[in-house]
Amino acid sequence: MFRPKGNICTNKDVGINMQLVKKQMQYIPIWPFYLFVLFFQENQVSSALTSVLAKPHCVERCGNLTIPYPFGIGRKCYFDKPFEIMCNDNKIAYLPWLNESVSHISMNYIKTLVNSVPVPYNRSSGQNVYGDKSGYGSNDDPYYSISPTKNKLVGIGCDMFAYAKDEDTRDIVSGCASFCSIRDDGTNGSYRTAATSSSSTHCTGRNGCCETAFSKAPKSFTATIQTMNTQQTSWASSNCSYILFVDKGFTNFTELLGKYSTSNCKEDYYFAAEWTLDWVIGNVSCVHAIKSPKYACGKHSQCINEFAREAGGYRCGCSPGYQGNPYLPNGCKDINECASPIGKRCPNNTQCINTSGSFFCETNSEKRMLRKQLYIGIVAASSSIILLAVCLGLYRRLQKRKERKTKQRFFKRNGGLLLEQRISLSGQSSNGNTLPGLKLFLKEELEKATDNFNERRILGRGGLGTVYKGMLADGSIVAVKKSNIVDETQVDQFINEIFILSQLSHRHIVKILGCCLETQVPLLVYEYISNGTLASHIHRNFSPSCSTTSTAIGLSWEHRLRVAAEAAGALSYLHSCASSAIFHRDIKSSNILLDENFRAVISDFGISRLVPIDKTHLTTLVGGTFGYLDPEYFRSGQLSDKSDVYAFGVVLAELLTSQKAVSLDTNNYDQGLVMRFKSSLKQGRILDIVDPEIVELVNEEIIIAVAKLAKRCLKFNSRERPYMKEVATVLDQLRSTRSDVTCGNSFQDNMSLRSESSSSYISDSQIEENSSPKVS
Repeated sequence: MFRPKGNICTNKDVGINMQLVKKQMQYIPIWPFYLFVLFFQENQVSSALTSVLAKPHCVERCGNLTIPYPFGIGRKCYFDKPFEIMCNDNKIAYLPWLNESVSHISMNYIKTLVNSVPVPYNRSSGQNVYGDKSGYGSNDDPYYSISPTKNKLVGIGCDMFAYAKDEDTRDIVSGCASFCSIRDDGTNGSYRTAATSSSSTHCTGRNGCCETAFSKAPKSFTATIQTMNTQQTSWASSNCSYILFVDKGFTNFTELLGKYSTSNCKEDYYFAAEWTLDWVIGNVSCVHAIKSPKYACGKHSQCINEFAREAGGYRCGCSPGYQGNPYLPNGCKDINECASPIGKRCPNNTQCINTSGSFFCETNSEKRMLRKQLYIGIVAASSSIILLAVCLGLYRRLQKRKERKTKQRFFKRNGGLLLEQRISLSGQSSNGNTLPGLKLFLKEELEKATDNFNERRILGRGGLGTVYKGMLADGSIVAVKKSNIVDETQVDQFINEIFILSQLSHRHIVKILGCCLETQVPLLVYEYISNGTLASHIHRNFSPSCSTTSTAIGLSWEHRLRVAAEAAGALSYLHSCASSAIFHRDIKSSNILLDENFRAVISDFGISRLVPIDKTHLTTLVGGTFGYLDPEYFRSGQLSDKSDVYAFGVVLAELLTSQKAVSLDTNNYDQGLVMRFKSSLKQGRILDIVDPEIVELVNEEIIIAVAKLAKRCLKFNSRERPYMKEVATVLDQLRSTRSDVTCGNSFQDNMSLRSESSSSYISDSQIEENSSPKVS
């Protein structure tokens, strides 16, 4: 677009402070009944709709200036950066990239205020000080161009010729000459300007001012002023002139001519006048613009090519029958021709029916009545659907509120507050209601994962709950433990298991992934261990859910010895290497799981207990499983790490004999595996009770060594039993030639070693627990 060069039409800094005006608007809810009433409204509303010119929530005015979209004030309120308008504290709008104040904006042009300063001449030669090319312009801007039909070229000065030249063709597209024919006095030969004349508001060419229109709008042009050697050569005494482009409606040059006569070409004697710029949306045609993702025309509008510009471009206009702002997505609104006085085109015996973008005349009263009834029916049906949707939304909202309260009630009942209390007392950082690394699962997520806890997904049943196999949304396989009944004691055990397992990190201890306390019974989510329990393998009781590779003979001796060593190492870690000692309380072959590589994983910490570092035992009500229960613990109620050693001794006996700890056969009296095992050892007949397959394949010395280790673990006096660290070391030595295994080599480096040197019970270190007895 037109830009000045040299001192002609140079923009001056007039002290405008740029400040972006922002305004917040609020939504007003509209009830469906109001929508119903709007269907019957027949008044003309076009005038109200067309007044909405700016984007929603955007400022529409700056002072007295209305700003229609694609122009706008503020971020996301204008179509593109060249259409940004700023509004300063004085409520003056201006284009920031052009730094010109804006006085008017229409749908195809804008008016801005441009400043011009005088052009001086050399009084001796009459040459333009700035040369022949005092200014230049361009109409190839993608958005703006000087309007050839709305502007005119004006020259101010005496004995001079002002003109604009096409840079491409070198043709003069506009030009005029200005003379000063009124002598100032009879002595100095100078001439008065038009400012002293009665015709100073009009440029005649003889009063120091000339004006002319453009013959065309060239793509690029230059503008300049040259002196003429007339008889008077008035430029020798008045060596100033102006050349500028102004709107055609501008006629008052009094101020400019006054400054011309007195300025003596002072640079700060600038002159401000309006000019008009045409604007388009880009410089592409409608054919290409419609395919562009930045197509500017909204609904019910049409694209209009701009052929007057050599650079091309397009504008938008509302389609016939619509009016408004075509650049807004829904800016073009239907004109109600029937309500408009100029739209009464139907004969007296017909009725005008308005349609979208048009109208028609209805002559048949029956059809009109039928149409009206159909219209009413559609409106009534639409209103009913809206009311039904509102009621359904309210119902769903009430249901969600009820479900949320139910979940909150279950959370409290299932020990959520207890878990928060345990976290707080432990001094650990937590995220919401969970420990670090522990996820709170949604009820719907676990129901979907387990197919609504389908019985075909059951992995196992226990005294405390049922374990289901599940698959989460990310494809990972998990085990979900669900309590059988709602019992306050079992809730405590669930919370205890969550709290303990969340603090453990050992490859032979089952990993807890999260929990859900918002269901009727609490749910725990573990990593999935694929090969079932140790008991199912050594007793040949394989579950359909277990995929084993040794279903014919069960576990080999190498597998059994390795599983025993790994389980012993995990228990040693719990007793000695954890930050606080943990007594499992329910070690048995059915609580030792086997993964895909048949490696041992300790599980089921529901009745386990944390023991402070300075304590050696706890006094509790008895809990555990018959056949594995420490007799000294059963008699005294004093729980220690040696109770887990006794239970592990029973597991060793199971691994040797492949017999169950307690027989369920009620026809024969059974003293239990421990008594049979001890009796066989005492009588020197240990090989009679060992699994024949093991006797056939394994060295007798190895069998006797493991049997003696099991015998030491099953001592009635707990002080005579070895510690789990010693048991793990012996088993590792039996598996390999290594002589010693320490906690630092076997377990995590960041776990502190807990001394096991204390071998006596201290009465003042007992911790009393008021909990119900648990024997399963």
